[in-house]
Amino acid sequence: MSTVFKALSDPTRRKVLQLLQERGPIGAGELAEMFDVSKPTMSAHFAVLVSAGLIDAEKQGRNVTYRLKLSVLEEALLAFARTFGLQVTRPDDGHPEARSTQEKP
Repeated sequence: MSTVFKALSDPTRRKVLQLLQERGPIGAGELAEMFDVSKPTMSAHFAVLVSAGLIDAEKQGRNVTYRLKLSVLEEALLAFARTFGLQVTRPDDGHPEARSTQEKP
């Protein structure tokens, strides 16, 4: 889980995740052009996100397309919330999204 939070610690990487969430899969070149940093720097950011399991890279020839792996992010955030004593469930579980363990159900 520490690799996930390390990946989330950088604002550029958080913006990459946001863009992938909003727009769906995006090619590496197109995604890199959305930032005012060099392509090698963006490649390093992509590598951190892939290593943390937050995005998938699909390579077709010389083109790489990135897509968000939301389930990994959800699990990390759920685990993080639980460290603070929150009982958190997914909305589709039919439970409140967050409730303190000291509250009565």
